[in-house]
Amino acid sequence: MEAVIFVGIQGSGKSSFYRQQFFDTHVRISLDVLRTRHREQLLLAACLAAKQPFVIDNTNPLVRDRTRYIEPARKAGFRVVAYFFETSLADAIRRNHQRAGKQKIPVPAIAGTLRKLQVPTVEEGYDEVHKVTLSPAGVFVVSRCDTHRNAGSPGGAESSIAGKERERLE
Repeated sequence: MEAVIFVGIQGSGKSSFYRQQFFDTHVRISLDVLRTRHREQLLLAACLAAKQPFVIDNTNPLVRDRTRYIEPARKAGFRVVAYFFETSLADAIRRNHQRAGKQKIPVPAIAGTLRKLQVPTVEEGYDEVHKVTLSPAGVFVVSRCDTHRNAGSPGGAESSIAGKERERLE
């Protein structure tokens, strides 16, 4: 039994990665689809009760956003894995502009998510943490990066790209 939690700004490739890697094996739990936390919690509870592998496909930028999934999954005996989608703001905006209609996210919302983004760490309760990037050819590259929280950083370890983008925005 596996609970997968995606972490990344809008336009970083989370939903595309889900379709490529987990579509055939894991239920997708996404606020973009479900629209309310109540519906999300109902589906999460059903997956936990049925011992059904699932993916949380939301931005989940803050540790407290992710705790609502990690704790119940652990209590239900699930292995919990994070996938951190590292991307630049410019690349996320470029991919966002390729979206149509209501799927397109306002640029200030993307920048706001990046500003508050906390990189996941094993101390949060994950069994593994992976970093996902997109190559220039559009291929997902996954590397294991069971990062540990920096003693001097209350929010956790920062990726160099996210940190540089955050500095540029401030």
